Amino acid sequence: MLYQIASFLLDVIGGLLTGACLLRLYMQWQRVPFSNPVGGLVFALTDWLIMPLRRVIPPAGRWDVSSLVAAMLVQLVQYALLTLLLGAGSAWAWLPWLALFGLLRVAVSGLIGLLIVYAVLSWIQGGRSPLGDVIARLCEPVLRPFRRVIPLMGGFDLSPLVALVVLQVAMIVLGHLQASVMR
Repeated sequence: MLYQIASFLLDVIGGLLTGACLLRLYMQWQRVPFSNPVGGLVFALTDWLIMPLRRVIPPAGRWDVSSLVAAMLVQLVQYALLTLLLGAGSAWAWLPWLALFGLLRVAVSGLIGLLIVYAVLSWIQGGRSPLGDVIARLCEPVLRPFRRVIPLMGGFDLSPLVALVVLQVAMIVLGHLQASVMR
């Protein structure tokens, strides 16, 4: 029971910090301005970790490599703490792989969350808002390939639904790959 509680708390804290680092990377890559509530939250959660890394790791073009390294470090620490709690001595060799799969799962679950918020805002919102515009800009690159294939049906855009199904399948695959590494 204590391991489950600790695992849950580490997953929440690690997922939040990793997700914020990845969102910072994604927002910079998409050139989304940080002068909005989402950007303020991302900076507040990640500056303490990313700013020291930026002194050592320069950006590579539009890619903020320090944000990616910070996200990976958070996942490494999370899985190292879980390994210590579990007492699994042989898991140390697989720690980088577990962290990589954890990073990918956080990225996919973050996209799922963005798409759900985007869909809900598109249903209930009559006008545009700064938050809705940021979410739409972040979702557009994910939805664009689906919109090329899936036509509007009765005026409804089903591409977010199809994207959510594809991302859920990706989560299942990543979960099984991560579980196979842990065995």
